[in-house]
Amino acid sequence: MDNKFEVTAKIFKTLGDPNRLKIIEMLSCKEKCACEILNQFNFTQPTLSHHMKVLMECGLVISRKEGTWNYYKLNCDNTKNLLNFLNDIVMKSSKVK
Repeated sequence: MDNKFEVTAKIFKTLGDPNRLKIIEMLSCKEKCACEILNQFNFTQPTLSHHMKVLMECGLVISRKEGTWNYYKLNCDNTKNLLNFLNDIVMKSSKVK
């Protein structure tokens, strides 16, 4: 199978979790500290770490460490790639009509 489809399938699987979708939406505005993200959820820090690890593994989120804090932001290149993939599908489908 084409690697593009494997990568995209991994992203969709990652986004199948509502908490991860909320995190993506939160990061769409600006970079956020883990503590800012955690304040919006009713789960523990290890659970947040797991969600962030999955988001980073699929390439949608990148992180940086500053002192003891982790800061997260969207990986704009990979989010654009996902949007382009979806846009191509929509454009091909609209030409069929």
